[in-house]
Amino acid sequence: MITFNTIKINFKGGIISPGDLYNILVAAGKIGIVQVRFGLRQQLLIEADEIGVKQLGAELDLLGIPYEDDRDDYPNVVSSYPAEEVFITNTWLSEGVYKDIFDLMDYRPRLKINVSDSNQSFTPLLTGNINWVASPSSQHFWHLFLRFPKTNVIYEWKDLVYTNDVARMSKQVESIIFQHSETFIDNPEVNGEFLYALVNQESYITKPVEQALKLPVFNLPYYEGLNRYNDKYWLGIYRRDELFTVNFLKEVCLLCLQTKIGQLCSSPWKTIMIKGIEEKDKQLWTGLLARHQVNVRHAANELNFQVEDNSSDGLALKKHLVNYLSKDDMRTFGICIGIKTKRKTEVFSSILVRRRPILRIGKWEFLHVYDILCAKDFNPNERTGFVFSKGNLKIVLKEQLHRAILSFYSHQLKQIDTPVVKPKKETPKAKKKEYVHQCSHCLSIYDPLTGEPENNIPAGTSFEQLPSTYSCSLCEASKEEFTKIEKSELELIVQDTI
Repeated sequence: MITFNTIKINFKGGIISPGDLYNILVAAGKIGIVQVRFGLRQQLLIEADEIGVKQLGAELDLLGIPYEDDRDDYPNVVSSYPAEEVFITNTWLSEGVYKDIFDLMDYRPRLKINVSDSNQSFTPLLTGNINWVASPSSQHFWHLFLRFPKTNVIYEWKDLVYTNDVARMSKQVESIIFQHSETFIDNPEVNGEFLYALVNQESYITKPVEQALKLPVFNLPYYEGLNRYNDKYWLGIYRRDELFTVNFLKEVCLLCLQTKIGQLCSSPWKTIMIKGIEEKDKQLWTGLLARHQVNVRHAANELNFQVEDNSSDGLALKKHLVNYLSKDDMRTFGICIGIKTKRKTEVFSSILVRRRPILRIGKWEFLHVYDILCAKDFNPNERTGFVFSKGNLKIVLKEQLHRAILSFYSHQLKQIDTPVVKPKKETPKAKKKEYVHQCSHCLSIYDPLTGEPENNIPAGTSFEQLPSTYSCSLCEASKEEFTKIEKSELELIVQDTI
């Protein structure tokens, strides 16, 4: 049986030199690679068999291009640069500022770093471990949000950090986290203040955060097709199966070089974007699309989906749900729908469809059911806020997704229609606290009110009553790796499954 590995090539900030990409594609073509794809973290992914991996690796070594073979020790630096000028206007964060930060990163980060403008929702703000968000009010200063590895803990830095110090502080923060791994990694009780105290603040230009940053409302722009901006055009190319042919991309690179376009961009939506197309060159690009029969202008309810990298099951589920949404002409504007079929993966989404097996034997899974989870206020830049429904069979999944979408619009209308009323000063009544237990790895919840009927654990079974052999139904973490959390803190809402 032939096994395939994935070679991952990072393009820092999603910026790709057409010359470098062309050389990579030529190397891939030499070993018979016909198609490649782009990943959620704006990197290039190439699948090859064992012999092909060795040959391609040798070619990439000759080109001096770093890569990883079936590993993710060095996650790509994600940025909102692809949206700059196209979807982001009236901001101090320019192309030059992004590139200054990337040039100052003189190391390969082992933690996920996001560099984002606050005035956009095209790229995720807080899916990294070290998340830099440009201050909307202080030019060349950045908010810092730390999401500690393998935890659900986010710490907002007390100071704004100057642009020229972003790379250097990222390096020091990462170094401290790994030096004290038992304190900052996989520890649900992690204390951000302790890390703050360990950073040498005097070596950086900072100023106090005067007002907490308000995360932008999610509004996904239409990110494909040939579109005008200022006096030029940008082209976004989406592929339904996520696959780009090597020959097509090589022609894209050559046309960029011919028309003096110095870079391409990869987006978190697994697309490519070409900015700066001149009016005189517009027909060359439309001709290229026609020659390779590359379609644009897909329906918005298809573009709104996020699927894990290299997931054929996820793509099949996406197609199943998209067909349903399209058939009923359902509105999905403003919603990002995520598909999660693997353990220990994270997908940017307003509404997450999570598949999990009822039975698992080794690496084999049997009899899947589906949970629907929603982000807090349906904003994908927030962590998952509540469970909308759980344990759905596939036959009812479409209807449950429909209900979740209607719930989003109901929430949206309440935000618009509800008048601002000053609350009366009343003595709050003491409420009985309710607790759930959360897996520290995949964030799954064990709620004693519902139990886990699919695992023969009836409703009303407390966590303490579970046997010592109990493990997470999603990622199989042990009982000791669950953390007791007050239910109101999670805003957990469970709706009975049909």
